[in-house]
Amino acid sequence: MVVQAALQRHLDFSNQAPAYTMWQILEPEREGVRQRLARMFGCETEEIALTRNASEGLQICQFGFDLAAGDEVLTTNQDYPRMITTWQQRERRDGIKLRQFSLPVPCEDPDLIVSLFEKNVTPKTKLILMCHMINLTGQILPVKQIVAMARRRNLPVIVDGAHALAHFDFTHADLECDYYAASLHKWLCAPHGTGMLYVRRDKIKNLWPMMAAPAALDGDIRKFEEIGTHPAANYLAIADALTFHQGIGAQRKEARLIFLRDRWARRLLQHERVRLNTSLRPGFACGLANVQIQGVESKALALHLWNQHRILVIAIKHAEFEGLRVSPSVYTTLEEIDRFAEAIERVIKHGLPKT
Repeated sequence: MVVQAALQRHLDFSNQAPAYTMWQILEPEREGVRQRLARMFGCETEEIALTRNASEGLQICQFGFDLAAGDEVLTTNQDYPRMITTWQQRERRDGIKLRQFSLPVPCEDPDLIVSLFEKNVTPKTKLILMCHMINLTGQILPVKQIVAMARRRNLPVIVDGAHALAHFDFTHADLECDYYAASLHKWLCAPHGTGMLYVRRDKIKNLWPMMAAPAALDGDIRKFEEIGTHPAANYLAIADALTFHQGIGAQRKEARLIFLRDRWARRLLQHERVRLNTSLRPGFACGLANVQIQGVESKALALHLWNQHRILVIAIKHAEFEGLRVSPSVYTTLEEIDRFAEAIERVIKHGLPKT
């Protein structure tokens, strides 16, 4: 409610004589938000661009590299669909080749993950895209080690941090990547239409913006914000979301999310038909997890949980696994967690109701 109230306040003000209020008053206040995001992420202020979501930040990078026909880009087959679609468009338009590979589900061996990335690098590989946290399962990947491997081969790595930022405790020093994009409406609880892009300062000049920017901005992180008229309110309300997040504390928030996950996951794992597609070991996942009830179709189960119990989960159907993505947040109560576990246990015992 604090963030929502701030958004409404800024929106109301910005639409009163917007030619003045938006550009002369509110727009300059974005710089304070940029500074706070940089402090949170552990980087320089001049390395953070404010975007509308992680997809925009990632696509700036995906479209911003000069790639020629026959060049390969490498990623897993568990990446976010929009980012895969972006590469597929470049395949059609530019003649590049997208190379994907599988990861174990779940995986508790970071060396194995690094070796799979390394094994799939070819002489034609020019770029790597990877998730910090995979949205399907909550798997955390060893970004720092993969970046180090790629750097030895002079390969840029774009990191998708959509589900990582403000979910668990880390800074840029834990990653050492050159390109990182995140959504702020997810775990930071900022308004929809807010995201951030980190680009290491000495890499900005050689990365094209998605929309045209003047040559004077070639080395300026703000060239990635050249999108025309846009609402300032969304971006300014990020400050209130940061205040809320920092009031809780990143470590306390991470611990709470893990506690909530473990409460339902360990309970359900006592049943033989339950398969958890997410590791419960520290460092390999956090609050988001994926669970399958063998013998029950996941999409039907998700619909049942919503229609009968008003419990919202996301049915995941991948070529190699399926399950329910369960992602409680800091406002989720223990009673709600237990209601979810009880509803699943009833389905395990009695099956889904006949329709």
